[in-house]
Amino acid sequence: MSNIGRRTRPGRAFGWLWAAYAVSAYGTGLGFGAFAVVAITVLNASSAEVAVLSSSGLALGALLAVPLGPWMEFRAKRPVMIAMDVVRFAALASVPLAYWLGVLSFAQLLAVSIVTATAKIAFTAASGAYLETIVPADGLLVATSRFESTTWSATVIGPPVGGAAIGLLGPVTTVVIDAVSYLLSALGITAIAEPEQPPKPQHTRTRRCGDIAEGWRYILTHDTLRRFFFNTMLVNGLIMATEPLLSVLMLSHLGFPVWEYGLAFAVPCIGGLIGARLARRIVARLGEQTVLRVFGALRACWPLGLVFIRPGLPGLVIVMVTELGLIICASIFNAVFAAYRLNTTATDRHARVLTAWSITTSTSIAAITVLWGLLAQLTSPGTAIALAGILLLGTPFLLPRRVTTPEPASPIPPIEAPVPSGDSA
Repeated sequence: MSNIGRRTRPGRAFGWLWAAYAVSAYGTGLGFGAFAVVAITVLNASSAEVAVLSSSGLALGALLAVPLGPWMEFRAKRPVMIAMDVVRFAALASVPLAYWLGVLSFAQLLAVSIVTATAKIAFTAASGAYLETIVPADGLLVATSRFESTTWSATVIGPPVGGAAIGLLGPVTTVVIDAVSYLLSALGITAIAEPEQPPKPQHTRTRRCGDIAEGWRYILTHDTLRRFFFNTMLVNGLIMATEPLLSVLMLSHLGFPVWEYGLAFAVPCIGGLIGARLARRIVARLGEQTVLRVFGALRACWPLGLVFIRPGLPGLVIVMVTELGLIICASIFNAVFAAYRLNTTATDRHARVLTAWSITTSTSIAAITVLWGLLAQLTSPGTAIALAGILLLGTPFLLPRRVTTPEPASPIPPIEAPVPSGDSA
């Protein structure tokens, strides 16, 4: 694994892909929470409607994305990515247009939320599969670390700037910026000069029903990926489920002002930049297996600290330190695991595995968030947060005891006989 520590340049194609990702990530950061703001300030939506708007986009978007994995697998990935960006641009652009015409409705916001969630899953799967074709194996960790650092820098900068823009220019301002960012992302991907290698083997569609489940079947029959899969679903779900409860606890029960609440979550996001920058060096020193196991476990230990939150400055410090530690550990794990998953998955299963992973992540977060909301209603937000923290302490036992990087498995069985090499798919 000596190559891991060496600085590998991913290349010009990756540079354009990274630039496209960056502009859309910053657009998303600026537009964070914009739909909730529009629903509340323009449509006078209730808290229940806002919750439905948030969770239904994840759940229904994931459901609609199920057939997209096999549809993408044996197609060129760049056109799929461009199409998903254009779809997101068109969907988001319809919101300010309807607002200016005075016909914006809650149903439209709900539909746009579902469409953009579906397109995001498809784009993520296609870009992950495409990344593996343009970056050598020993450069994947550099590439995934750059994506991770971009995500967190957009999270640090985007929401505060977006909030100021909404205050100065109106509720749909950041929706417009987010929409334009996807159009710019599509142009960036179009600018990639290198021709895309055709997927191999090339197939046409038959066995559609069986192929839809191929991503999950591959994960569940792979000893290492299976354990990471269940660990990641539970960790992500429990962590995200506590976020709205923490909002209620801090703002309603403990009386934190809104600016302190925003500060408590904005400042720790710097940890994402730190973790992403350190990931490659830590792997070079400790090895991939150790990093995945150690930081996979550490990211589950921090949320229990939120049990000790209290009013005033001590409580603010507790939240910031807890979130900072969590984000540093999670960003290191995420960058290393993203590269590991691409290197471990068979080439002709990338799109389906990544689609299955994204779908399950979205649905598990939505389901656990709803369950924890009910639990908080029956008990209290503090009790629900404490239970999530206790359960998270058990998730490291789901991690694989040994993390190996075998040669990607051969295709399990082909969808259809391959097209002769002289023909196009």
